[in-house]
Amino acid sequence: MNIQEILENKVKEAILDTYGVSLPAVEFQPTRKDFEGDVTIVVFPMLRHVKGNPVQIGQNLGTFLKQNVEEVSDFNVVKGFLNLLIADSYYLDFFNGIKSDPEFGFVCTGKDAIMVEYSSPNTNKPLHLGHIRNNLLGYSVAQILKASGKKVYKTQIINDRGIHICKSMLAWQRFGNGETPESAGLKGDKLVGNYYVAYDKAYKEEIAQLIADGVDKKEAEKQAPILLEAQKMLLKWEAGDEEVVSLWKKMNGWVYKGFDITYKNLGVDFDVLYYESNTYLLGKDVVAEGLEKGVFYKKEDGSVWIDLTDEGLDEKIVLRSDGTAVYMTQDIGTAIQRVKDYPDVNGMVYTVGNEQDYHFKVLFLILKKLGFSWADKLYHLSYGMVDLPSGKMKSREGTVVDADDLMEDMTQTAATISEELGKLEDYSEAEKQVLYKMIGLGALKYYILKVDPKKRILFDPEESVDFQGNTGPFIQYTYARIQSILRKAHETGVAMSKIVSGQGLHIKEKELIKQIQLFPETIQLAAENYSPALLANYTYDLVKEFNSFYQQVSILGEHDEATKILRVQLSKKVGETVQAAFKLLGIEAPERM
Repeated sequence: MNIQEILENKVKEAILDTYGVSLPAVEFQPTRKDFEGDVTIVVFPMLRHVKGNPVQIGQNLGTFLKQNVEEVSDFNVVKGFLNLLIADSYYLDFFNGIKSDPEFGFVCTGKDAIMVEYSSPNTNKPLHLGHIRNNLLGYSVAQILKASGKKVYKTQIINDRGIHICKSMLAWQRFGNGETPESAGLKGDKLVGNYYVAYDKAYKEEIAQLIADGVDKKEAEKQAPILLEAQKMLLKWEAGDEEVVSLWKKMNGWVYKGFDITYKNLGVDFDVLYYESNTYLLGKDVVAEGLEKGVFYKKEDGSVWIDLTDEGLDEKIVLRSDGTAVYMTQDIGTAIQRVKDYPDVNGMVYTVGNEQDYHFKVLFLILKKLGFSWADKLYHLSYGMVDLPSGKMKSREGTVVDADDLMEDMTQTAATISEELGKLEDYSEAEKQVLYKMIGLGALKYYILKVDPKKRILFDPEESVDFQGNTGPFIQYTYARIQSILRKAHETGVAMSKIVSGQGLHIKEKELIKQIQLFPETIQLAAENYSPALLANYTYDLVKEFNSFYQQVSILGEHDEATKILRVQLSKKVGETVQAAFKLLGIEAPERM
């Protein structure tokens, strides 16, 4: 039982004994730095149930708790805040109980599973900066949910069909001269992306020629020969044309190999893959069932709609008049199919940009109206765009910030800054390259994940690779410093497993233990809010607290043996907690820097 649970029970007992009132809840908060204390009970909310002066209520409660709770050593009241000093023995007992627990903060897996979808790229171009935020968020949320006690399936739906795919295919047919990733010396996704850009260039040239010939601009955009040919290719694909399907498989195969390299370098993976080419017809049977139940209605032209105006939304089409599906139809069908494929799934998280907020409101509401119990546990992990100082990205024009290039640039930025600071003078060249990548990717991931997902990000590569402040490299550097302390402690024979008890704590030791204590709660909060930012910023706070501890007390130079052992053990646990938190964020922590 943690200190808040102990105190809550006793506070309720005290209020019942003193005032004859059953208190429904007790509000706690950390004691402000300018007051003396470890835990603060907020008295003001009690005034709804207890009549009296808040200061006097606080005094009465403090007296009762000091007399009846051995963990409470003293108290003070400031206005409506009861600040409690918790005995050093409580924190020492807590620390001795968790210091050797490798699973501290983690909860065993439960029965209900959650499916987390992220990435979901198109197979006509490589992954870009926006995909990086998507992948980092989705992967980290999946890891955090797993740590909080959920069973998790990581998935993506690959958008491998449609007119945009045919555009790359057609451009390759026209301009490729049989070029392959091998002959071009390019990753397959980059090669196919080049042909998507080539299509757009040819399309614009044809539009310009039609306009020069006197055709209206809107009409020219519809009648450009290369567009008509791409549309014809799509119809052939849908009809199963052997030649078109063969080309589609070949070029998608190139892209998948390219994606696999990017995912490996980024450090993300998936348990389950879905392909739009297999799911785009799903949902039509569900629409038919929904029509019978009165969830949907049919218009005179034969199209099928749902009316959500009573819920503050609008009318939404779910089937065209010619019987073809829209994206909403296949999203309905895919969600249902996933639960059929994995019956233990009782919730889904969709990691998709905030431009799709409305789509997911509608999707979740439709699934609820169709009567699926798991529809209440669907969540849209909506996130803002990522901008670079140079401005917006456009994939059709080839001005996208390529994910592979950005990761390479981050490694180079880390190398440049590390060399300037002279931090790696005794490293071999091979060791440097491994570390540059670890620092560069750590900087990129932390910079993106420390921001609330809903906020837009202006990503500055150089600012992210800073060894001071709230950055990945600062936390990595502190972790490496801790490992250095532990190596020296091992060399001098510090008793790492010895139980230290019966002694007072330095204020910095106590503050560090209090910060470590918050780790399990932070994992749960990050899971409940689908927010890696909560975990990232907790880790920064922990590292700040450790650096303050490091600067104000002696660790290996401490003369009292019991104190030295405790401080080394504390350092070790901070290092383990940082490493565990970083693992949930998908970031590596180097042993030395």
